Amino acid sequence: MKTLNDLCPGEVAVVAKVTGNGMVKRRIIDMGLVAGTEVLLQKLAPLGDPMEIKIKGFNLSLRKTEAAMIEVQV
Repeated sequence: MKTLNDLCPGEVAVVAKVTGNGMVKRRIIDMGLVAGTEVLLQKLAPLGDPMEIKIKGFNLSLRKTEAAMIEVQV
């Protein structure tokens, strides 16, 4: 299964599962990245980290390590 950090800019996916544990997982879920949410990868920083995504009508920046914890379906 792909993770959010595997996407290319402009690609749309749906969140399947948030892996990991602890406070980071909790923070990701609190930001609205729950199963069934559509995500658009808008752009990457020049060195590829962080990434900017659009979910539920707002923009959000994530580190690649955080994005690797989010499994998606393309």
